[in-house]
Amino acid sequence: MSRTFLRRIVLPGLVLVAGTAPGFAIDLTKTIDIAAPPAKVWATIGDFCGIGNWHPAIAKCEPSTKGGTMLRTLSLKGGGAIVESQTARDDKAMSYTYAIVESPLPVSDYSSTLAVSPKGSGSTVTWTGTFKAKGVPDTVATDAITGIYESGLAAIAEKAK
Repeated sequence: MSRTFLRRIVLPGLVLVAGTAPGFAIDLTKTIDIAAPPAKVWATIGDFCGIGNWHPAIAKCEPSTKGGTMLRTLSLKGGGAIVESQTARDDKAMSYTYAIVESPLPVSDYSSTLAVSPKGSGSTVTWTGTFKAKGVPDTVATDAITGIYESGLAAIAEKAK
């Protein structure tokens, strides 16, 4: 192949394909140990719309249902709103999973689980998420979700004392 062919046809084609290929999913997990029994921690965070009582970025949470699916609309303290749907729940295992329906966050295909498990005489709260960056580099999307998880987990630890 000639260099001209590579420069004019192959390289622009590769750039076009790379620019339109779907991004890979990003997996993120954050945990915190809390010196409170699991039942007390679950009582703090188990209500799907209870996030409005403990997450520092949430001004209020409004529950609703659509087609039998539980939704929550989170009004953010800095403005804007996030709509999320609860996709799974297990009160016995103390966990629920949710997905973002609408959001100003730089992510798509977002699914997350919040869970409480026993650890010694206390608890561990684990917040996991899978998502793709939307319109930003992966690091920007990851930093945004990391900030949400870390500030939320710190607030849970404080509230569940």
